[in-house]
Amino acid sequence: MPVTDLLARHADAWRGATRHPFLGAVRDGTVPAAAFDTWLVQDAHFVADLLRFQARLLARAPRAAQPVLAAGCVALVEELAWFEEQAAVRGLDLGGPRLPATEAYARLLERLDGADVATALTALWTIERTYLDAWSSALPGAPAYRAFVEHWTVPGFAAYVALLQEAADAAVHAAVADAASVDAVFLEVVDAETAFWPTALPA
Repeated sequence: MPVTDLLARHADAWRGATRHPFLGAVRDGTVPAAAFDTWLVQDAHFVADLLRFQARLLARAPRAAQPVLAAGCVALVEELAWFEEQAAVRGLDLGGPRLPATEAYARLLERLDGADVATALTALWTIERTYLDAWSSALPGAPAYRAFVEHWTVPGFAAYVALLQEAADAAVHAAVADAASVDAVFLEVVDAETAFWPTALPA
């Protein structure tokens, strides 16, 4: 079963994660700068969590999947440096407190450390594919946020997501993974993504 089948099989959940009102507000410029900054700080926390998860997954992944996972780890290190640059420009404290959705996502990644490789790779692909499709929906982005939208939709990121898809497909096929477990982890990640966007919106 190709992991891309999950997108059609759970179309409503996928739409909720990739067409969230926050993304529309970035596209039309109605998201307040303070709210966007809140989201940036939370996303920096998430990227640090994702790097730890991905580094551990790299160590136990099939040899064929290791190059894309290693490249992804390097990219996440670079992304954290980019967040530090943005924080300096915008006067943000990246050590600020984590919000509940960020904590919940971190706990999900910790649980995935104990999952089989096929499940963990499917989860990682879902995370990155959600991010790519979500920010693509915000193109071109309002002038105040355009550089951010462009940063998260570059062709190189799309190519990386495609390679993750190949790795997840191969792992699922090799493990003869149960469809129900693949669906379950996909939906769990999509739910976590959907819950993450509102951290940026005023209550």
